[in-house]
Amino acid sequence: MVGIWRGEGISSGHPLDGVLENLNWFGKRFHADFRADALLFQWQPGRLVPIEPSVFPIRLVLRFASFGRTFIARNWFSYLERAFRAKGPTATVKLRSVDFNETAAMVYDRQPIVDYFRRIDDNEVAGMMVVKGDDRCYFFRLHRVDNAGW
Repeated sequence: MVGIWRGEGISSGHPLDGVLENLNWFGKRFHADFRADALLFQWQPGRLVPIEPSVFPIRLVLRFASFGRTFIARNWFSYLERAFRAKGPTATVKLRSVDFNETAAMVYDRQPIVDYFRRIDDNEVAGMMVVKGDDRCYFFRLHRVDNAGW
């Protein structure tokens, strides 16, 4: 999974449906040392910025998620990019093979969040974000992108 992956939410009725896309979420970046940039956003074409997930209290985000789909939220988020920027990778990846299917989990460093991944093919992964204590799951897919342009 090493490299940059473009993300896309899958509508399922979760409060975060459409929020990340509204804020210009790009996807995730996985490093060779099993560390990852859990939230990667695009501010300008060709410029990806990793964001520190711990600046957003996840339970508050879930409660007020509808605000995240507004023009105002997108504007504020773009102005606060520098303050939210991660100083390094923000999650750890754990790999596992089960019955010839490759799976992985990405554990966020300072949030009660785990992203689970299931390989669809060499260039596509299905994802599910789980927040500890919340029965709802946020579903997404990741598509491998060419690192040469980044």
